[in-house]
Amino acid sequence: MSGHLKSHLRNHTGERPYKCDVCKRSFTRSSSLKLHLRTHTEEWPFTCDVCKKSFKLLSTLNSHLGIHDGKRPYKCDVCEKHFIKSSKLKMHLRTHTGERPYTCDICKKSFNRFHHLKSHLRIHSGERPLTCDV
Repeated sequence: MSGHLKSHLRNHTGERPYKCDVCKRSFTRSSSLKLHLRTHTEEWPFTCDVCKKSFKLLSTLNSHLGIHDGKRPYKCDVCEKHFIKSSKLKMHLRTHTGERPYTCDICKKSFNRFHHLKSHLRIHSGERPLTCDV
């Protein structure tokens, strides 16, 4: 069985064999654990030559470079706004269509972005990940 298929099957089985020694989070792929470890080491190995801003992922640096070269090839047909990435345009289009593809299984409230749903779920779980030091 190929490594990619084995890794994919873990999405269905729930197996997460790669564990972080620092926070005990677990992952389906060793590469995901490796990237996660940067949150603990504050390793930001990819640096923009123009503004010296650093990034954890090469793909994020490459997206960032669009800020400097002015290329924004993805255009909204409704309001003419331009975007560096097609995914950002897709997310933006939801402001025009009213699409809310992420729904809470508990209260059925829906959201246009996944991270909004993820934050909302804390209402039901009581989780409070941020602490005020004052």
